[in-house]
Amino acid sequence: MMLIGSLAFGQLSSTGVSPSGVLDGVYIQQHIPTKKVVSYASLREADVMWSKRIWRTIDVQQKLNFPLFYPEAPLTDRMALWDVIKYGIETEGSLTPYEIIGDGKYDFDGEFLYPLLPPNGNTKDEVYRESLDAIFYSTSEVEKIGDDGEPVFDLEGDPEMIKSKKAVTADQIVKYLVKEDWFFDKQRSVMDVRIIGICPVIKQFDENGDLKEGVKPLFWLYFPECRYVFQNYFVYNRQNDAQRMSFDDLFWKRMFASFIHKESNVYDRDVKIYEQNGIKALLQSEKIKNEMLLIEHDLWHL
Repeated sequence: MMLIGSLAFGQLSSTGVSPSGVLDGVYIQQHIPTKKVVSYASLREADVMWSKRIWRTIDVQQKLNFPLFYPEAPLTDRMALWDVIKYGIETEGSLTPYEIIGDGKYDFDGEFLYPLLPPNGNTKDEVYRESLDAIFYSTSEVEKIGDDGEPVFDLEGDPEMIKSKKAVTADQIVKYLVKEDWFFDKQRSVMDVRIIGICPVIKQFDENGDLKEGVKPLFWLYFPECRYVFQNYFVYNRQNDAQRMSFDDLFWKRMFASFIHKESNVYDRDVKIYEQNGIKALLQSEKIKNEMLLIEHDLWHL
C-alpha cells in the first residue's frame, strides 16, 4: 500500500515524498497537495454598501511573516512563497506575471496592464524565455577566467568581461506588496476583504552584482489566479506539524503582519508622499486602519 501511495502522490508537490521516491515521514501528506480552492461568497454590486481600495506592504523580515520567507532553499515538504510563485510561472505556466514597465509607462499599483504571455501559447518561444529570464535572473559582468584559472586579458591589457546570470532566490525577497478591496456586504452583514494582486519585491544589485540602496518590485500577479497554486503548498505551523495549512489559507485567515502604504485617494499618491517621516507614515497607516474599523461600526448611520 505504501508503494502504491508513493507512486500515486510522489509527483505531487509537498507530499513528503522525496524525488528519489523515499517517504520522508510516517505517512504521505496528501491533504494540502490535493486540496481544492474554497470559492468566495457570491457578491453583487447592489450588496456593497461601502468599499475602499488598500495597498499593503508585507515585510518578510517580521517574525509573523517568516513562513512566507523560509525555507531559503526548497525542502521535501515545503518551500518559500517565492519558490512557489517561480514554479507556477516557469514550470507549470499556470500563473501570468504582469510587468511593472510597459510601453514606456509604469504600473506600480497593480492594474494588470502588461501581461507577460507566450505567443500562441508557445512557452519555449525565445523572446518569451528571455523576458522570464529578465525577471528570475540577475545579470552582472565578471572577469573571464581561462583554463589555467587566471583572468583573461585583451590585446590592450584590460581584463575581458563576460555576462554572468544568477537566479533570484527566496532570500533576496524583502517584501510583498498586496492590493486588496475592503467592502461591507449588507446581504451577509459583514465587513469583508479580498486580495486582488500581489507583487514580490527584491533587493537591488548593480551591474557588478553588488548590493545597492533601494528595492525593486518585480511583477504583479492576479491573486484569484494564484489561489489555485497557493492552495496546494504547505505553510509551516509553529504549533503542530500535523496541522499545516496552505499559502491560500494563510492569506484567507490574514495570518501576516503588514502596514498600509496607500489608500484610494483623489491625488493617487502613497502615504509616504505626504508623510515624509517614517514614523509619521506608520502613524498615518494606523489612522487609516482605525478609520476603517469605525466605518464598520457606524456604517448603518451613513
